Amino acid sequence: MTETIRVMVVDDHELVRQGVAGYLQTYEDISVVAQAEKGEEAICLAREHVPDVVLMDLVLPGMDGVETTRKLRQVSPHSQVIVLTSYFKDEYIFPVLKAGAISYLLKDIKVEELVSAIRRAVCGEATLHPRVAARIIKEYRGADPDAINPYTELTEREMEVLKLIANGYTNQKIAEALVLTIGTVKGHVSNILSKLHLADRTEAAVFACKEGIVRRGEE
Repeated sequence: MTETIRVMVVDDHELVRQGVAGYLQTYEDISVVAQAEKGEEAICLAREHVPDVVLMDLVLPGMDGVETTRKLRQVSPHSQVIVLTSYFKDEYIFPVLKAGAISYLLKDIKVEELVSAIRRAVCGEATLHPRVAARIIKEYRGADPDAINPYTELTEREMEVLKLIANGYTNQKIAEALVLTIGTVKGHVSNILSKLHLADRTEAAVFACKEGIVRRGEE
């Protein structure tokens, strides 16, 4: 029989906290042993219950999630901390990972993906939301003077698509302009976002204008 994974949920919003706990309780191999709305409370409960996994929000009243993670790992090194938040700015990502969090997820994650991350954390395996992973990779590459210029990774067609995105073209208009199928255009857009480590079309448009790839109104 699989040993039950003991989880603690830390979030200052009661509805979120109880909602997550309620979902997790439907899985036979997971048991929510504690809930906390503040960092200080989380540390006390971690010392008492020694959970296998702690789901940690970052914006908490008083002690924030970064400091809570650091102190919680000190009182309960056994507990693996998974960040579950709405924020993925540098001011949160790198400090909390340095503080001891094993995974960093955003609250738009699906329940099954969260459960998978919990199971992986128990085995000492990290899980990062794609946006967070992209940001970490970008930071790593930025520190490398020999890093490849992302522009060189875009094909000529992808550059054409990027320019049209920056000029406000929809996928349908891009398909008509370049005589491509919608499916092919979507594939190019997906590749562009992946290669440049961008979250969506808006970021791609801003990026293209900022980097001088295209000027507003240019076609």
